[in-house]
Amino acid sequence: MVYSSTIMKTEALPSSPLRELRERAEITTRELARQLNIHHTNIVYWEKTGRVAKVELLPKMAEILGVSVEEILGQPRPKRNPIAPGKLGQVFEAASELPRRQQQKIIDFVEPFIISYHREHEEVSSS
Repeated sequence: MVYSSTIMKTEALPSSPLRELRERAEITTRELARQLNIHHTNIVYWEKTGRVAKVELLPKMAEILGVSVEEILGQPRPKRNPIAPGKLGQVFEAASELPRRQQQKIIDFVEPFIISYHREHEEVSSS
């Protein structure tokens, strides 16, 4: 018996936005898989093939990555409501582009001010 081996040329597969989104969120394939309760090879497969995860995983995946389901599907980022004009709006718009961990640091810093403000105004309005 004669066996012949052929080397198949593979065409470039369509790229998946999943890898870029995952890397931007500073999450490994194993960590993303752990949070989704699936095997990490699924993430690698989706990234390499450009295929999409199961529909039931998309909302949780979007939450973990800090993006919309549309972005995971490769659609443009949905337009947001306009941010308040001025310096604060510019700062928060720029902060929205930071990796998720850095965004969380900003949230941790700003949130106590917002909570304090609302508490003070609740006390004033209930008096």
